[in-house]
Amino acid sequence: MKYFWIKILSKIPLGVHHFLADWLIYPLVYYIARYRRTIVDKNLKNAFPEWKDAQRKSLRKRFYHQFADLIVETIYGYGASDAEMEEHMTYVGEDKVAQACQQYGGAITMLAHLGTWEWVADFGRRYAPQGITECNVYRHLKNQYFNQLMLDIRSKRGGECIEKDVLLRRMLQLRKANVNAMYGMLSDQKPSPRNAHMWTTFLNQDTAFLNGSEVLSKKLGFPCFYAYITSTKRGYYTARLIPMQSDNLTEEYVRLLEQNILEQPHLWLWTHNRWKFKRPNDQIVND
Repeated sequence: MKYFWIKILSKIPLGVHHFLADWLIYPLVYYIARYRRTIVDKNLKNAFPEWKDAQRKSLRKRFYHQFADLIVETIYGYGASDAEMEEHMTYVGEDKVAQACQQYGGAITMLAHLGTWEWVADFGRRYAPQGITECNVYRHLKNQYFNQLMLDIRSKRGGECIEKDVLLRRMLQLRKANVNAMYGMLSDQKPSPRNAHMWTTFLNQDTAFLNGSEVLSKKLGFPCFYAYITSTKRGYYTARLIPMQSDNLTEEYVRLLEQNILEQPHLWLWTHNRWKFKRPNDQIVND
């Protein structure tokens, strides 16, 4: 049976998942596999140069605990009931996004790898009764099994998954069919060197960002929102949907993301090799 063990595990109470995260996954990832510890240490040292080593070590441990929670909570979310998702994922301002979708035919929500971001796919269930299609924009994973699993998780609650290379074509198709849609984009992905068109200072470093959300917003006339994700307590998250107003939407996103990370830094995905390449000399940095 497809995803047999994932389906079985997803029915376990969240408290049991957190027990497994503490006593199985965290020790395995942190102490035994030492998963991307070198990258995490480098990222934390560059992002927080003024901190003492003990402070960064404390944050590193908190992050890996959150990373373990991300794994089990993503599995839990696969089998969670609507009532359970309502309890653990709270939205503030989702009505504004719905109004924008209905008024303009679409809206873009710029997300980040914060908390258990996969739970935000619950938008599909929440918006469907209002005649709004939630579209999750994704990058194809090399591992076919995990790629299909993540597609199933993200579309399980009614959303549509759109591969980034066909995004514009699909957006135009949906608009032509008069389908109101909300497009969720993980906009803190690292761009390839050839797509690094926008550079700015982020967490004390020259950083390249994708500007596709801004380009699509201006091309199609869709408003943009930032999903400001915080955690009130373990396993409970709030997504505050903030309307974005600037002409430079990518820079506005970066500043909101930075503020979001600094508020609860353990929630961000520090294992991501975000600063793998340096800014070319001919690229201007926005300050």
